[in-house]
Amino acid sequence: MACEHSRARKYLPAARNYFAASLWRRLGLRINETVMLDIRDWRPDLGEFGKLHVRFGKGSRGRGPKPRLVPAINGADQLIDWWLAEVRHQFGADWADPDAPMLPSERHDALVNRCARVGDDALRQALKAQTETWLPAWTGRLTPHVLRHYCASSLYGDGMDLKALQELLGHEWLSTTTRYIHVRSEHIERAWVQANQRLEARFGREA
Repeated sequence: MACEHSRARKYLPAARNYFAASLWRRLGLRINETVMLDIRDWRPDLGEFGKLHVRFGKGSRGRGPKPRLVPAINGADQLIDWWLAEVRHQFGADWADPDAPMLPSERHDALVNRCARVGDDALRQALKAQTETWLPAWTGRLTPHVLRHYCASSLYGDGMDLKALQELLGHEWLSTTTRYIHVRSEHIERAWVQANQRLEARFGREA
């Protein structure tokens, strides 16, 4: 049995897939972390931007999930508000159930009277299909994990320090975070110019 609004069968999964990919690009979430989000995991009352409670973060081997709170920076707060206010309720009446999946599939789970949770393969295949259509040069190369790397690199390029990135991405080791950073060559020149400007300003004050 499909969830409600069959007239929007094409729009709704497309909007959901866009939402998922945007979380990877903006916050660097892993695909499993995204799939396992419930509606209750959005906490707009926490912090300046609100936070996502990622309950199924990747933990060390044998230790189980490692939860963390992810600030909804990089425009993610507006993205989540759009999703919950404009789209999520169109999948079914479970939109008001805090235990319902944040990202539903088009199927209905009769046992719990909610939309079923979307699978990670559905999101991977959707990204693959959209890449082939809109970014053919990236066909076979653009994956959820690549978008996670993009998030880390772009935030680092915008000035976020490595320690903050480590916490955002949920890495146990800082060395792992450094391997996620891919910056264009001009980032080095820009950092050099900025460092010199700070020095000049400092010496100008002391002169």
